[in-house]
Amino acid sequence: MAISVQITGIAYEVDEATRKYAAKRIANLFHYLPKHARKTASAKVKLEQINHDHGNKYQVEMILDVPTKTITAKDSTINMIAAIDIVEAKIQSQLKDYKRAAVPHIAKRGVMGRFKRSYKREL
Repeated sequence: MAISVQITGIAYEVDEATRKYAAKRIANLFHYLPKHARKTASAKVKLEQINHDHGNKYQVEMILDVPTKTITAKDSTINMIAAIDIVEAKIQSQLKDYKRAAVPHIAKRGVMGRFKRSYKREL
């Protein structure tokens, strides 16, 4: 399984350490995908440096293409690594929602779910 990842810098030269860190974080996100979506999923990461009068800021935008949806998150902070971590957390929560909607048996394992299924069988 090959993961398609594109990491680009806009007004920012991406060094090898930042590229490896972002790729590692994206690889961790693919564990949250359903198995059917892992085959065709791809990721694009845009790292941007924004110059302000009071200091530099770094903006990270991550776009994850999954079979039926495009998941996007964006954040900016004064540290590139911190921005990558924040965007990863945002994408992770969106992926959990996507998996819950895409896989029908997820979120039906509770006590009330069992009760509802047994009640349907009696009708």
